[in-house]
This record gives sequence, C-alpha cells and structure tokens, in this order.
Amino acid sequence: MLVDDEKEIIKLMEIYLQNEGYILLKASDGVEALEILEKHSVDLIIMDVMMPRMDGMEACMKIRETRELPIILLSAKNQDIDKISGLSLGADDYVTKPFNPLELIARVKSHLRRYKQFGRSPNADNTLIEIDDLSINIATHKVTIDGEEVKLTPREFAILQLMASNRGIVFSMDRIYQEVWNEPFMESRNTVMVHIRKLREKIEPDPRAPRYIKTVWGIGYKIDPD
Repeated sequence: MLVDDEKEIIKLMEIYLQNEGYILLKASDGVEALEILEKHSVDLIIMDVMMPRMDGMEACMKIRETRELPIILLSAKNQDIDKISGLSLGADDYVTKPFNPLELIARVKSHLRRYKQFGRSPNADNTLIEIDDLSINIATHKVTIDGEEVKLTPREFAILQLMASNRGIVFSMDRIYQEVWNEPFMESRNTVMVHIRKLREKIEPDPRAPRYIKTVWGIGYKIDPD
C-alpha cells in the first residue's frame, strides 16, 4: 500500500511497482490507510510523513498496535533526529525525498524478502530457541517472555533471531545491518542502534541493564546471558 497525498508520487510509484508485478493499494492519508487495512491484506506499506488528517508518524504507531508488516516512511526531512523518530515509532526504513524510484523498489524487495523469510508460516516445522525466560519460535514469528507474548516488527525479530541463533558471538553494527537489511552497510549505525534500543525495551526486564542483548563496547552486541 502506498500512502501519500502527493498525486505525482502516487502516479510515479504506481508505474514502477506495477512493472515489478505488485498489486498496489493507494491512500491519501493515515485515516484512509487504516480503513484499507481493515478490509484488505497488505504485505508492505510505503507511507509519507507529512499528510492531512493523520500524518505518517501517528499512522505508523496505530498500525504497530496490531500489525507487524514492514513500513517504509517517506519524508522531505533528512535530519538524523527525524529518521530516528520514525524508526523509534516502529518504521522499518526511512527514505528521504526526493528519492530514486529504483532505490525505493530495491528497498521494497529487500523488506518483503525479509518479511517472508521471518514471517508467519503455519505449515513450517516449529523451531524454538529458548534462552532463560525468552522463547523465540522461528516458524510462527512468536516471541514470549516468561510466557507473555511480545510483539516485534520483522526487523526486530530478524535481529533477535540472528543473535539468538549465534549465542556468544559478537555482531558489529555493520554486520547486523548487512545480515538483516540484506544490503551493504552505509553509515547506518543510527538505524541499527534504534532497532536494538526498541528491541531491548520490549524483551528486557530492565533495558538499562540488559539481561539478553549485551553491549560489547567498541565492537557491537551479543546474546550471552550470565
């Protein structure tokens, strides 16, 4: 689904997305996007930040209350604080305007590939990773802490699975980005740090003193509970 109040953007991306074989749903603001989500199955959302009635930030928060699909935010704001705000609210990616349509299509493919890889698959064999009170079901994309389910975005789940499947191994931010985002690392430390922080807020009893995701200063992160 493409959510933008600029008709030129809608028309441009409609051509590129349909050429790639995607079925496109269109909305002009966050309110309309939420209405469409209630009626249709959506695999990915590309959403502008500045829109009437309900902007992309607020819509992103509301979508994250019930859904885990990838969300790519579009914005003319290119400051780091704007990108961090968008990612903190649950977005998986942040693309600044003006953008290269081919680059955006590449990001769409990457997110969909990752979402399908780590998404729900009811016919797959259950594969559990259990670390103390943390339980990660690879097949159903379900994470629980002491029996209570925790909702993660596809990116957060991918990061958690990566480190939980390689306990004790230290992953640099460069490697996490390359493994999870499936693209070369290009000054994306803030992106990784925001996702790690959000992940800790969801799975750690005390995010300031992490029990699961440990920081190895000057190197990166690892999962290796005491």
